[in-house]
Amino acid sequence: MLVLVDLDDTLCNTWEAGKYSILRLIPHLIRKRKFKAFFYIITARYRELEQSRELHTLDFDKLVERFLTKVYSKIRPEELDEITDLVDRVFFSNLRLYPDAVPFLRGLKSMGAKVVLVTDSSTKWQRKKLEYLGIKDYFDALIISGETGHSKLEPHNFRLAKHIFPDDEVYVVGDRDDTDMRGGKEIGATTILVQRGYFRGRTAKHADYVVKDLTEALEVIKREHEKRNQT
Repeated sequence: MLVLVDLDDTLCNTWEAGKYSILRLIPHLIRKRKFKAFFYIITARYRELEQSRELHTLDFDKLVERFLTKVYSKIRPEELDEITDLVDRVFFSNLRLYPDAVPFLRGLKSMGAKVVLVTDSSTKWQRKKLEYLGIKDYFDALIISGETGHSKLEPHNFRLAKHIFPDDEVYVVGDRDDTDMRGGKEIGATTILVQRGYFRGRTAKHADYVVKDLTEALEVIKREHEKRNQT
C-alpha cells in the first residue's frame, strides 16, 4: 500500500499561520506607508497567484518578497529583509499540527503503508516545517516541488512517488482538488479530499471521497484496504 499525503492544510494549519503573518504585516506596512501593498492584500489580489506553477515552488517568505517587488519595483533590500523576518517569525510561532495528524500517520504505518509526502513550496521551507512539527520520520520519502522543479498543478511528482514505490493500491490524501485529487487520478489512486484550510468549500471534481478530517480519511483507507483483501 502506498499513501501520498499533502502537508499544508492537510497535516498542519499553514493557511491559518500565514493569515496571522499577514495580519501582523498589515500594520507594519501602514507604519511604513506601504499603502499599495496594503490594498493588494485587503482586495485579495493574491488569489491570482494560485495557478502560478513557478510560485508553487517558493516558500512563504519568497511569496511575500515576490508580491512586494511586484508592487514596488525599487523596494530597498533592508526593507525586504525586515518584512520577511517578521513574516517568518510570526508564521512559525503560529504553525501547528492538526490534532489528528500524528494518529493518522501512525495508523498508516501500523497498516504497513509506504507514506510519501508530496508537497509544493521550496525545499528549505518545507523541510523546516517538518523539523519544526517533528513528523519527518513518518515519511518514507519526501517529494517537494522546490526540489523536483514541478508543482502539483502537473502530475510529475505523483508519478515520481509511484515510480519510487510501485504499488497497485495507492491513496492520495490532501486538501486541494485541482492539485492533490487531480494528481491522484493521474496515477489511478483512490483520492480523499480533506475539507479544511484555504481551499475548504471549493467544488470537488476529482475526489473519490470527501471527508472533514484525517480520522475519517484513515477510516476510508482501512475500508478500501479491507475490500481489496477480500477479493
